[in-house]
Parts: sequence; structure tokens; C-alpha cells
Amino acid sequence: MANQSRNARPRPDRAQAGIGPMKIVMAIIKPFKLEEVRDALTAIGVHGLTVTEVKGYGRQKGHTEIYRGAEYAVSFLPKIKIEVAVASEQVDKTIDAITSAAKTGQIGDGKIFVINLDHAVRIRTGEADAAAL
Repeated sequence: MANQSRNARPRPDRAQAGIGPMKIVMAIIKPFKLEEVRDALTAIGVHGLTVTEVKGYGRQKGHTEIYRGAEYAVSFLPKIKIEVAVASEQVDKTIDAITSAAKTGQIGDGKIFVINLDHAVRIRTGEADAAAL
């Protein structure tokens, strides 16, 4: 019962179920590249993603703006964070799709992070892990 919470469905042993590991691919990109990235992911069979508007600070420095006569520095720039859950064998293809669609060659194109995903459940059906993706 170590991998069960109260009222939860039992989780099968992943190795016994023949389920490979899953990953979350998280990309921080320029906002105007979102549609291109979505289209590139759809083209490789990735149909679900989560998009969040975020602000970032890094090598791409901010800029100065004037508001009501006062000058101030904008150091955090608007970015888009995309999160996609995929099977491990889809990670390289997913990274390639995001990179080719998001790249402008300019500073601030973004970054991609890959994170282990232990378990996923589709709320509506109760499908788990790879079936829930």
C-alpha cells in the first residue's frame, strides 16, 4: 500500500505492466512562437499541452519604459511556458520539434527542461500512466 493514498485506485507495478518511463518536457519560449510550437508538436503526434504565461529573467536583459512620466526598468520579460507529458522514447522528437519551431537565432529564444514523471491519471476515465497521456 506504499503507493496508494486513501480511496485511490491501486497502481500496478510499472515493470509488470510493461509501461516505460514518462517525462515532462517543459519549454520556456518567446510568446509569438506559441502557435508554431503547437503546430510542430501536433505534427509529431503530441496533442496535449499546458501553456502558462510567465515572466523570465536571464541573459536577455530587460528594457527601460516610461510610465506617467517616470522611467523604470523592466527586467522580467514575458515568456510562455509549455509543458508536455510524453513517453521517454518521444523526448528527443519532442525537443527537436520545439527547438526547430521556437528558434529565432536571437538571445532569449528560451530553454527546454526534461523532468521525470512518476505517475499520470486521466481524471475522467481513471486511465493511468501512458494511457492517460
